[in-house]
Amino acid sequence: MYSVAALGILVVIGLALARAFLGPTVYDRILAVNMVGTKTVLLIAVYGFLTDRPEFLDIAIVYALINFVGIIAVLKFVRRLADGTQPEEL
Repeated sequence: MYSVAALGILVVIGLALARAFLGPTVYDRILAVNMVGTKTVLLIAVYGFLTDRPEFLDIAIVYALINFVGIIAVLKFVRRLADGTQPEEL
């Protein structure tokens, strides 16, 4: 049953990657990349259940946190580019 779930997640990742390449706006592409990251977290968790290795859940949680912080950073960068403001100097 978990292998069917993993296959379904891989199909959804493929569809999200297609949206990331074909998205009409930059925000659609960022949302698709975020979706790929979320589905990757699910895939890592399912793989952990398939192989009876519960420590993969810890890896999935860390990956989810990195994905979240990365998407927030990219969105702030894109917003700055859209506003035309320069980053402040240190």
